[in-house]
Amino acid sequence: MSAGKEFSAAGMAVRTAATLFVFVIIFTGLLSGAFLWTKPAIEASAAEEKMKLVDEVLPRTEYDNALLEDTLALPATPELGLTDPTLLYRARKAGQPLGLVFEAVAPDGYAGKIRLIIAIRANGEVAGVRVTQHKETPGLGDYVEIKKDKNKARPWITQFTGMSLAQVTDKDWKVKKDGGQIDYHAGATVTPRAVSKAVFKAAQWAEANRDRLFAEGAAK
Repeated sequence: MSAGKEFSAAGMAVRTAATLFVFVIIFTGLLSGAFLWTKPAIEASAAEEKMKLVDEVLPRTEYDNALLEDTLALPATPELGLTDPTLLYRARKAGQPLGLVFEAVAPDGYAGKIRLIIAIRANGEVAGVRVTQHKETPGLGDYVEIKKDKNKARPWITQFTGMSLAQVTDKDWKVKKDGGQIDYHAGATVTPRAVSKAVFKAAQWAEANRDRLFAEGAAK
């Protein structure tokens, strides 16, 4: 190959590389622009989905602060069955502590971990509990999830609403088969037993740490 042809081939390769580089820059810029343009909508949608879940355990009418902005980072918390960091949300009314909303995990479900969201009022009363994720046997243990519970008038998970350490004994947090007051479905005691234990531990943890949780990182 002559020197002229080699030079021409090298020049073409450089031009091709330059064209590809410019294309990548433009494409990256377009993607970045699209992300920045859609980011507010995506964040708003995610926030609304969070609030829908929170609403199930603690109605918005009970507090007047921006709940999703009044948060506290929780490290892995064995008492709650949490092995990873998570966020705790603090509800307030006229600046006063009203309730805590946080995640918990029942590690000993029949088919593995059962993830929960729990709201505990400042007076220690359970405001609500919901199962957010599980792998329990369909038709047998999955009634702990409110959407799959056939009893729409009084779903199983609502039994915890209103319970508190001050009003019932430690034993009452167990299923009736174990001497407590929590109902269960015959042939499926492992799942409700795991959830009951997790809710009880969460109530104890919230009671023991309530003042610190509301005060830590609070706006002055």
